[in-house]
Amino acid sequence: MMAESAAGSKRIVQERIVQERIAQGEIIHGGDLDAARAAFPGAPEPWVDLSTGINPWPYPLPPIPADAWARLPGRAAETALREAAAACYGVPSADRVAAAGGSQALIQILPRLRRPGTVAVLGPTYAEHAAGWAKTGHRVAEVESLEGCDADVVVVVNPNNPDGRIVLPETLLALAERQAARGGWLVVDEAFAEVTPECSVASEAGRAGLVILRSFGKFFGLAGVRLGFLLGEPTLVRDVRAAVGPWAVSGPALAVATAALSDSAWIAATRRRLADAAARFDARLVEAGVRVAGGTSLFRLIDDPQSAGLYNELGRTGVLVRRFDYRQGWLRLGLPADTLAEDRVTTACGTFKNR
Repeated sequence: MMAESAAGSKRIVQERIVQERIAQGEIIHGGDLDAARAAFPGAPEPWVDLSTGINPWPYPLPPIPADAWARLPGRAAETALREAAAACYGVPSADRVAAAGGSQALIQILPRLRRPGTVAVLGPTYAEHAAGWAKTGHRVAEVESLEGCDADVVVVVNPNNPDGRIVLPETLLALAERQAARGGWLVVDEAFAEVTPECSVASEAGRAGLVILRSFGKFFGLAGVRLGFLLGEPTLVRDVRAAVGPWAVSGPALAVATAALSDSAWIAATRRRLADAAARFDARLVEAGVRVAGGTSLFRLIDDPQSAGLYNELGRTGVLVRRFDYRQGWLRLGLPADTLAEDRVTTACGTFKNR
């Protein structure tokens, strides 16, 4: 009885923390160069923006047919996109794939497809998950472990943003089975799974209780396309497609993404390129005196007690990185696009650490 009471009290505290974060206002994300320029007006231009974790070597844009700009997107083009996504992610069939204008749109849609209940988000992680569920009337708690999770919906970002934590597929599938038995969901956000395909459960899309999100723009380096996918049971896919409405993906986005998702040679080469670049960047960061605590090959996480000063030093040199209000020692860095950018980052780190 005492253990149950302690667990209940801990959940109440967790829920209160989530609500307090939401009440503080808009969630801060990376990519806000206007704010960075205002904060560091003397910084050299152009800025090196490493705050988003997006591939700095984007997929080369294919020719886009003129009518993709002039006509409403056709059903055949959307079907081709869903088929390309299913093939790329290893999903058994396209009827288990829904497309929308970014995985962020899907994060906001999903909570509206269930009656208000309890939600456990494995954290710390991407803050929009907890916010999306809480804003639609669900009781949300951020949890540190999946052990003993009994919420109606469990959310796991895998690999995690920002620390790169990975939950093994067999663990996720066992949890999905338990969630399905109680009429619940396991939502797995695989926004960064392109670089760790071995951790993906996309091939199991269609299992009861399992909902998977994929992001197109991060790995393919085309965040401006605004495209994401939900993978799941055909009935849920139909509900999501109805919720996003007609023409959810623009004609140019359909053309670009269908080509990119079908380009297996580019995908394989890019995975190798990102892994090599991340390893090289790690070595240079360590040489500069900072500790790399985790991440994926799309972003690296620094854990340093002097992170506030390091953030300011980088800002003064025109480098924008991501900091976190919930973990003061953390800074997340995307990969620099070239040697000059890498030099600017590591020189600033070394200057600060050796001061």
